[in-house]
Amino acid sequence: MANANIKRVKSSEIEFTDRLVSIQRVTKVTKGGRTFSFSAIVVVGNSNGVVGYGLGKAKEVTAAIAKGVDDAKKNLIKVPILKGTIPHEQNGKYCGARVFIKPAAHGTGVIAGGAMRAVLESVGVTDVLAKSKGSSNPHSLVKATIDALAKLRDAYTVSQVRGVKLSKVFNG
Repeated sequence: MANANIKRVKSSEIEFTDRLVSIQRVTKVTKGGRTFSFSAIVVVGNSNGVVGYGLGKAKEVTAAIAKGVDDAKKNLIKVPILKGTIPHEQNGKYCGARVFIKPAAHGTGVIAGGAMRAVLESVGVTDVLAKSKGSSNPHSLVKATIDALAKLRDAYTVSQVRGVKLSKVFNG
């Protein structure tokens, strides 16, 4: 995600809600038998344009989730949201996962699959159309969705980058 307009956010002063996207039981076979551990991918957000994801691994489920939340709070980005939807269409990709998100009219709801839905609801989007193509791996889907959200720019940012007035951005 080497994108110039990613805005990092400090987690100290914000109240977050966390959502568990997926949890896997992982088995390590050793000479003494099987050792079980858990891997959890977690998304945190404040429902107001800040979102992050994290991966936690531990011997117990609760410890894995707690580690995932701590990791997620270290990887936060700011996303522009206009009237409960996103400013424009955007594609995102990570490994084999491809996602497409599109703004929707008020009242549409979040039309998205499992891993994408968790990210979009955590960021605070209430109306959006989303499609995932390629891999359905939840790890890749979460990262591809975060990639698409990180690429979003609102009209004010575009006008500042181009050095033109805000009205000129809309008139073309």
